[in-house]
Amino acid sequence: MTASLRNSITTGDTPARPTAPALKRRWLDFGQHLDWRRRVLLGLTGWLLFVFGWYLAAHAGLASERLFPGPVAVARALIDLFMEQGFLGDVLSSIRRILISFSLAVAIALPLGLLMGAFARIDGLLNPLLGAFRYLPAPAFIPLLLMWLGTGDSQKIALLLIGVVFFLAIMLADVTRQVPTAFIETAKTLGGGRRVVLWTVVFRHSLPGYLDTCRQMLAVSWTYLVIAEIVAATDGIGAMMMRAKRFVHVDDIMAGIVTIGLLGLAFDALFRLVYRWRFPYLRGEHQR
Repeated sequence: MTASLRNSITTGDTPARPTAPALKRRWLDFGQHLDWRRRVLLGLTGWLLFVFGWYLAAHAGLASERLFPGPVAVARALIDLFMEQGFLGDVLSSIRRILISFSLAVAIALPLGLLMGAFARIDGLLNPLLGAFRYLPAPAFIPLLLMWLGTGDSQKIALLLIGVVFFLAIMLADVTRQVPTAFIETAKTLGGGRRVVLWTVVFRHSLPGYLDTCRQMLAVSWTYLVIAEIVAATDGIGAMMMRAKRFVHVDDIMAGIVTIGLLGLAFDALFRLVYRWRFPYLRGEHQR
């Protein structure tokens, strides 16, 4: 027991905490905040470790190179797809389907989420229904969609819409419920009507959360893309992967998977940029 600690016990004083320079900085600690340089460095390190592990697994003799190609072979296949096989058209078709279906999902889910989160009676009416629908697997609707909409783009966009809209509505309603009651009561005290409070207080306070929720749900939309495009599709990333399956071109299939991952990462980064541009005062809270 040190002299200072004995003196503090004797006198009843609380021992002074060590100053910040005296504390040992740990590589892993709670509540750390990283600047963008460290985040980029750590992100690149994670990717390098993944590619290196993939390379080792592909050359460990676990399977033939044709069935489990390494990163170099997949990169060559990806270049060949873009340069020789018109893969860019497939990518653009998939992006168009994602944008149309997700825009429709937001247009439907946002008003529902706003009203459900703001008004208990509307939530009591719709939450049990939408809560049940979100557990229905979207691929189960494929036979119905094929009979109702045929094999064109409408069927694929509808499948992507079904896979996202119910989850999105419930999650947006959860965001709306996080508006502090004090804000609403203050607006009502100042004479704000129901419509004014809903638009100027509830919606605007929830807007950052809406954008972040849409960013997360867009990833779900990308996961349904291949399912939507493997049924009677002539273009799109999923259609290319099905064509490659017929000839056992595993490198092309893996190149399609990598393309979806990179596109999803690019859209996620775009959402983050919009978030930081529109809500710079929340930048410190948005480090996920």
